[in-house]
Amino acid sequence: MHELSLAESIVGAVCERADGRPVRRVTVRIGALTAVVPEAMEFCFGLAVQGTVADGATLAIEHRPGTAHCRSCGTDVRLPDPILLCPCGSADLEVTGGRELQIVSMEVG
Repeated sequence: MHELSLAESIVGAVCERADGRPVRRVTVRIGALTAVVPEAMEFCFGLAVQGTVADGATLAIEHRPGTAHCRSCGTDVRLPDPILLCPCGSADLEVTGGRELQIVSMEVG
């Protein structure tokens, strides 16, 4: 479960920047092509915050769809999963979105 190591990294970065202040909420942006399971991330985040200044913080997830441009047919397509195929059948895609994994904001106080 790679979500645990991701959650630990997020919590570490947030706690470092919180500078001892309690963290109430963390918002992350996760793309559909990252293979991160949102429910698993939420569960792991709850484990990772225990005993830190973020203990009890909530995790908000902004979901970003996978998108790509097909070099074969010129169509911009939405990718529902990590299988990079255009409806025309081509795998010659340039991914334009959905690989994000970013901390967007944190609420302290």
